[in-house]
Amino acid sequence: MSASASASAALAVDPARRQSLRYFNLFRLVVAGLFVVTGRELNLGNEHPGLFFGASIAYLAAVLALGFPDAVRRLGFDRLVTLQVLIDVVLLTAIMWTSGGFRSGMPVLMMIVLAGAGLVAEGRMVLFLAAAATVAVLGENGWRYVVDGTPGDFLQVGITCIAFFGIALVARLLALRAKANASLAEERGEALLKQQAVNERIIRDMRDGVIVLGPDGVVRQANPQARALLGLQGVEGQALDGIDAAFADCREQCCGPDGRLMRLGPARRLLRCRVVEADGDHAGSGDALIYLTDFEDIQRQMQQLKLAALGRLTASMAHEIRNPLSAVTQAAELLRDEKRADMQARLARIINDNAHRIERMIRDVLALGRREQAVPEALPLAAFLQEVVDAQGLRGDAERAIYVLDVEPALTLAIDRAHVHQILDNLLANARRHGSGRPGSVHIWAERRADDRVRVHVQDDGPGIDEKVRAHLFEPFFTTHAKGTGLGLYIARELAEANDATLELLPDGPGAHFVLTGRSRP
Repeated sequence: MSASASASAALAVDPARRQSLRYFNLFRLVVAGLFVVTGRELNLGNEHPGLFFGASIAYLAAVLALGFPDAVRRLGFDRLVTLQVLIDVVLLTAIMWTSGGFRSGMPVLMMIVLAGAGLVAEGRMVLFLAAAATVAVLGENGWRYVVDGTPGDFLQVGITCIAFFGIALVARLLALRAKANASLAEERGEALLKQQAVNERIIRDMRDGVIVLGPDGVVRQANPQARALLGLQGVEGQALDGIDAAFADCREQCCGPDGRLMRLGPARRLLRCRVVEADGDHAGSGDALIYLTDFEDIQRQMQQLKLAALGRLTASMAHEIRNPLSAVTQAAELLRDEKRADMQARLARIINDNAHRIERMIRDVLALGRREQAVPEALPLAAFLQEVVDAQGLRGDAERAIYVLDVEPALTLAIDRAHVHQILDNLLANARRHGSGRPGSVHIWAERRADDRVRVHVQDDGPGIDEKVRAHLFEPFFTTHAKGTGLGLYIARELAEANDATLELLPDGPGAHFVLTGRSRP
């Protein structure tokens, strides 16, 4: 084998085996040094002191000569291990012969040498080395019996030789098990590193922002998208309410499957915030994950969908308008020929009702085009809500008594006057329709939040909204009312978002509970 080939073979050896060989050589060096320095004090070499000293010096020289890393490159790893163990067996046998034989303790050292060989040697070489040690010990004991006439300890020697094979095999099996475990750990480590790299890439490239929040309210980690959506360079280590005051109660308010819409960070982007507890059921006791979705981007996609839905809207409007228009035309023709006053009044009422129905449908459609025309102003809520409620109760005091208003005079809401009027008209009409109709069945109140935003609540005492209906409530053209267009709540939410506000349906009861949330000042 060439020098380069030997060097390559040495480098190809398992690092664990190379490390085990270093410790093995260190043990051999300590033993050889003890033989040379304190061998006589340990009662070794009593029968042949000169030969003992020579064997000890030879043992120390062999350990030093074969213990350098260069020996692995020159001889090869497996050859070096075999040569070292054979030298150990021969010289320890010689020291055993000079020190009184089997009872000198040298067979115990041979067991340790064979155990070390089982850890670093390969294949059946371990059995060969155990056989060599067995032949050496049996030979020394037989020679002593034949030449010197010393009674032999053949039973104890035989048991020791059996132990040679057992220790060598057990050490080899342990080495194979350790090697298999190390290989498995390495494979799993590589798989874990790959999985970690994939996870980091997924989190880094997610379109949604992800924030890991500790139980103390401090941000532990955030992906690049979260920083971009919030308009910040770094958020790690900051308190959540220090990033934006609206974040203060998000752990309680945004824990539902749909989260909440909020404008967050210096960028003031409209984001859907959803909180998921990392430990499942124990809310607030551990880390939490906050998912931020760019709702402005979703709105742009929705705008494109609106264009696609325009064709369906046109067909729907043509169908919806055709029926009341036919009724108006037919009633007008009959009215021209009708002479009876009561029939004329009935026909006029039919014309009036259907004309209002057509007007309402056209108004809802036109409202879709007024979304971007918001002119917010600081509306005094108490006075404005009173006007809206008074308009709803024009039919009499009994109708007016249905609505209960509870708003502080100082509260203001930054919103377009016409837009909020249409939003509230829709909410109050729905509350009136689905409530019990008893006095106080529709409750309207307002509150100021810690982040200087105002919430306007409209709640009725009706049966509430079915969970299946709730999922589609704000979708266009979805309605449960026979004469509805399915655009009322959809347009109300659109107008709210045009004014940097949100319109939500809360899950608590009784009845339907809508909340309009916006800034107190423009």
